[in-house]
Amino acid sequence: MKKNMGTIDRVVRILIAALVGILFATNAISGLLAIILLGLSGVLVVTSIVGFCPLYALVGIKTCPAERA
Repeated sequence: MKKNMGTIDRVVRILIAALVGILFATNAISGLLAIILLGLSGVLVVTSIVGFCPLYALVGIKTCPAERA
């Protein structure tokens, strides 16, 4: 897997996941919505760590800087 996510994209995903975690911990979200958002947050964290987003690959988006020859 080639990386297709840039640093800014990865940081934004981690921040969104952290925000959802904080909302869950403070009981601002609960029930089915909380479960769905926590699952999505887990996916965001994993893709940020790996640096590869399968959805980006399907659509053909790359936010990582171009490799210099």
